[in-house]
Amino acid sequence: MTNTRAEAAYRRSVTAFKNPTLELLHGRYAPLVVAVLSIVFTADRPAVAVADAHAEIGEAIDQLRAAGYDSDELRLPSGTAREICRYWVRVGWLVPQIDDDVEVYRLSAHAVGALEIAGRASGRGTRVSTSRVRTLMDAVERLADDAETDPAARLARLTAERDALDAEIARLRDGELEPLDDEQLLEEAENVLHLVRELPADFSRVAESIKAMQRDVVTDLRQDVRPTGEVLREYLQRGQHVMESTPEGRAFAGALRLIGDPEHIDRLTTQLRTLLAQPFAGLLGAEQRGELGAIGRRVEQGVQEVLTAQRRASHVITAQVRTHDPIRDRQVDDLLRDVMSGLQAWMQVSRPNDQVEPVRGFPVADIGHLRQSVSDIRPPAAPAPLAAADDVEFLDADTRSWGGPRYQELEEYVLSLGGNFDLGAAFEAATDETRRPVDLLGLLEIAHRNGMIESDAVSVVEARRPDGTSRRFAFGAVTARALKDQKAEDDD
Repeated sequence: MTNTRAEAAYRRSVTAFKNPTLELLHGRYAPLVVAVLSIVFTADRPAVAVADAHAEIGEAIDQLRAAGYDSDELRLPSGTAREICRYWVRVGWLVPQIDDDVEVYRLSAHAVGALEIAGRASGRGTRVSTSRVRTLMDAVERLADDAETDPAARLARLTAERDALDAEIARLRDGELEPLDDEQLLEEAENVLHLVRELPADFSRVAESIKAMQRDVVTDLRQDVRPTGEVLREYLQRGQHVMESTPEGRAFAGALRLIGDPEHIDRLTTQLRTLLAQPFAGLLGAEQRGELGAIGRRVEQGVQEVLTAQRRASHVITAQVRTHDPIRDRQVDDLLRDVMSGLQAWMQVSRPNDQVEPVRGFPVADIGHLRQSVSDIRPPAAPAPLAAADDVEFLDADTRSWGGPRYQELEEYVLSLGGNFDLGAAFEAATDETRRPVDLLGLLEIAHRNGMIESDAVSVVEARRPDGTSRRFAFGAVTARALKDQKAEDDD
């Protein structure tokens, strides 16, 4: 059966009215929603803290009720401002997000479009004018020129443009200038405002498309439908598609090229200030003049919104990839399926008053007592004591020369010094057999045991190894006490 044109048009209309934009304008409380959102969210304030939004919206509703607008003809929604905002989030008019660790609300692209439609319907929109028609004709002409593939035709067009510019330059040099009247300039300004009002919705659509792409990528990773590399490749391709192959992406790319050159922004700001100083600007309303002066700021805010959404999406996807564990996720899914199967089986045999004892902890494996050894390896008795150093016989003198400090020789040498002595000088005066690096450590140990005095001076000594090589050491100067002084004090 072939659908009629009326049926096709009606289905398209039904689909269009399911869009949140038309749903907002068609709803019962549409006048309140448009009024409140337009005063809370402005060009200078695209994001509002959740607590502030609740307070301002609640205050606005209370003021309207006090003014008598809560009648049968103009009903106001019941509930608190928090409940109203939650409903607006649920139907897609507000978008909650985190900015600098603060939860804020932003208008969705549907809400921005609805506010623009309501603004045009209330008389703020531009009318059919010369500037609007010229804008359309210029766009069509530029499209035709870009689509032209004949070099001769394009050359003829460029030549005609050059001739027109030369004629205009000649008239200006002759002093012939025909200024436009204020009415025509006013039409041009209204056309500019009309074009600018379309930008916020475009920026919001780009940001929301990036968020939707982020949700899809994270869902695919969590479900482990495909390999991680394949999902990431699709993410990169979709990111390029969003930025280059959609009307919203092209609008953002153009704005990014504009905002990326500081000279463009400076020139735009200067031109806007010059326009607002012209006499025709007095014909614009206060709100229109404010919108005209805020064009540069609105473009910057829109670009920042898209870049923030892109950075947030990259951060979320990167974190998901780093923590993604297909094996663990599959085990969790299997466990949940087992739980659901067990619950379904229990529901078939249980009674209405049956209770399930909750699991208060995971079971612990009981491994009992493990054998420590196959036999008793403890020795039958304590080991024999070590032999005295004097009883140890070395294989040769060379082995003994590479051993530890010669404590007996060092103590005899210190005893022969008498009185206090400088440890560095004493080490330099010792024989070669007791001037090894290890003997310097032994001498310091003896001095510390007998008592020594450290100073800020630095002593430098040269130690000699058994193979004839030498090494210099530096340490804090030490004045040591002789062994006989210590023994004399012990006798006293």
